[in-house]
Amino acid sequence: MSTQDMVKLNYRVYPEDFAKAGDASSNTKKVLKKLGIPSDITRRAAVATYEAEMNIIIHSSGGEIIVNIWTTKIEIIAKDCGPGIPDIDKAMQKGYSTASDHVREMGFGAGMGLPNMKRCSDGFLIDSKGGEGTTVTMIFYIDY
Repeated sequence: MSTQDMVKLNYRVYPEDFAKAGDASSNTKKVLKKLGIPSDITRRAAVATYEAEMNIIIHSSGGEIIVNIWTTKIEIIAKDCGPGIPDIDKAMQKGYSTASDHVREMGFGAGMGLPNMKRCSDGFLIDSKGGEGTTVTMIFYIDY
């Protein structure tokens, strides 16, 4: 991959589609490995992608994950179609969750998704509007 090239991955994520949960993160991890991205960066990007994927499945009306890979950085954008996050500061607190009892019974919704995404990434931005949806952008710098 030259410095000008970019690899773009795009995954559609559907609400409550637990059967496909992890597909986007697993495929992203495979692509990053094939491109020779260092394993620690690959692991962090895969974990963050999984957390984003689960948040879309659990909390939204569906959305997409876009992964842009350059030679110097990876950008992961998770966009959903709503309902949005009413209190981002609260949602960023470890352990805070609005997941249903049903989701928690399945072992998800522990309230670590957004904090883990931020912890794993080198750059983290969240934009959410009530009724419109949420976009989370994560950056991972690649140093060989």
